[in-house]
Order: sequence, then structure tokens, then C-alpha cells
Amino acid sequence: MRLSIIVPVYNMAADDKLAYCLNSLVNQTISDYEIIAVDDCSTDNSLEILRSYQKKFPDKIRVIASPVNKKQGGAKNLGLEVACGEWIGFIDSDDWVTEDFYERLLTRAEETGADMVGCDYHLTHKHSMEIGTVVANNKASQTGELEEEKYRSLILDSGSLVVKIYKRHIIMDYPNRFPEGIFYEDNAISNSWMLRSKHFEYIPEPLYYYYQHGSSTVHTITKERCEHRMEAARVMIKEAKQFDFFEKYYPEIESSFTTLFYVNTLFSYMAGVEKKEYRFVEALGREMKETFPGFMENRYYEERVHAEERKLIRMHMKSTMYFMLYYRLLWAYRNFRKRLSGKNS
Repeated sequence: MRLSIIVPVYNMAADDKLAYCLNSLVNQTISDYEIIAVDDCSTDNSLEILRSYQKKFPDKIRVIASPVNKKQGGAKNLGLEVACGEWIGFIDSDDWVTEDFYERLLTRAEETGADMVGCDYHLTHKHSMEIGTVVANNKASQTGELEEEKYRSLILDSGSLVVKIYKRHIIMDYPNRFPEGIFYEDNAISNSWMLRSKHFEYIPEPLYYYYQHGSSTVHTITKERCEHRMEAARVMIKEAKQFDFFEKYYPEIESSFTTLFYVNTLFSYMAGVEKKEYRFVEALGREMKETFPGFMENRYYEERVHAEERKLIRMHMKSTMYFMLYYRLLWAYRNFRKRLSGKNS
């Protein structure tokens, strides 16, 4: 089998999201590939849709029904258990790809000898093949035979996992899989996968359609989702230590952890969670200081964290109470200015 495509599915029946994804997969221009669709205990009719596609395309689609909800990581792990492909790819079940997406990536791999290949993606708010807002997923400077500086760059700017394909050995020759029961599972293991790659290639074209809607993971902010992001960052550190690249790439790991665990969590929590808990905000700052006491002196910190955020972080490090009070006043002032601007326009 040339390629296995793993699709975790949870409640994607509405608005033809799941059907649009599956249609893009069954019409790929390559042959000798399998689609492993894993239903993660959906409460809508996603499983029925999957089974109807399996019946229609029995040579392409295999459906697995998880007995319990494991979140995306657990669903992906069930797919990995049965994957037969020499290459492995993943796609979110509300996204879709061009019909030559996998052919383009595989061809680039065969032409260059790469064991990891990716491309750009674009953001779209409607089901169509029109190009939306293009996002550069990687950089040309990261490609080719990989060495220390390129690995450092990939840790800092890994790009999305779903717009890449991986040679089987990168995933399957090692015991660890995706963490289960949390979101942001890709962030937890992507460094380990990239550092096992010997040659990375990248097609600077948007071949992957990343669908923007209100129920997607990145647009849903809750305390639980924030805790999931924090746990993913903890797993990332555990992986770095277990596979012996923590010390070698310490500045890059520290910077990645700071962004994932702390900066993104702190400001998304403060902006998006209505009932803010002092204990949560205080514990977040305390664990950040305990894990990386000198994170604000990291050589990447100033260029990767916005100046206003750095100001607020310094405040948080000194006093959680003062930070939360100041943030609340700042937020109220901005909302007041916005309302005032609306009245005067």
C-alpha cells in the first residue's frame, strides 16, 4: 500500500462538512491508497455517512467506530493501528484537498528522496475550490537534507501536521503515539516526528483547504481547551527528554513551550473565557516559571512575543492579582473606545 490517509471524525455531518471532505479524498489522482475514517463516538449521523461511503467505495474507505470518545489523538491512534501505507497522512474531517494533493506530495518525495513533504494551505469560509487566504506553512530554507540549523527552524516554525505526509518509519518505528483525551495533540508530538526526518521537501502552493467555522478547535475557547493546550505542551517536553533532544535544542524547545503553554493560553483564556478564575491564571504563571525560569531571556522571546504581551507578562510574573485587574480595565477601555467609535461613524 502506497499511502494511508487517516481521518478522525466527530460530529461533522451538518452542512455537508464530512461529505465534502470525503469527496475530495475518494477522487484523488493517485492509486493504491486507503482512507481510514475513524468515528470518535459521534452523536450525529457521521458514522452513517462514513458507512455509506464505505459501501460505495469499498476498495478505498475503511471505517472504524471507536467504542469511546478519545478526542482526535485517540481516533488517529486507532487509524495508525491498522494503517498499511508506506506513507501516512492525516486530514481533519471538516477540511478538504485538491484532487492531486497526495500525488503532488508523493511525486516530490520520489523525485528528491524526502521522507517528509508538505505544502501551503488556505483559509476558507465556504465549500468551494476557490483560493482563500493563503498561509505559508513552511519556508524554503527548511527544505533539503536536514541538519542542526534546519531542525532548529522546524521546531520554531513546524507548520501544520495535516498538510504533510510522513514516511512510515518516522511514526511507526517508535512506541509513542498521539496523546489521547485532549485537543492540540499535534503540537505534542510534531517535534519528535520532524527530528526523525532526514530530508524535508515543501511545495509552496496552497493545496489544502482549511475550513473556518465556529465549532472548529481553534475557534472554541474554554478553560478545558486551555488545559488541553497546556497538557500538549507538557507532553512536548516529555517527548524531547525521552528522545534526547531537549538539551541540544533547549532554546527552541523553551520558546515553543512558552508560546504554546503560556502565551497562547494566557491571552486566549483572558480574552475568550467569560468567568475567569484567579487560581487558574496564578497556576499557569507559576508552572511557566518552574518549568523555564529564564524564559523571558530566551533569544527568541523578543522577536516572537508582541511588545504589549511582553509588558503584560512581566506584570503577570510579578502579581497575578494586579495583572488580572489591569487586564480587565484595559479590556473595558478598549470596548468603550470601540462603542464610541461605532457611534461616531
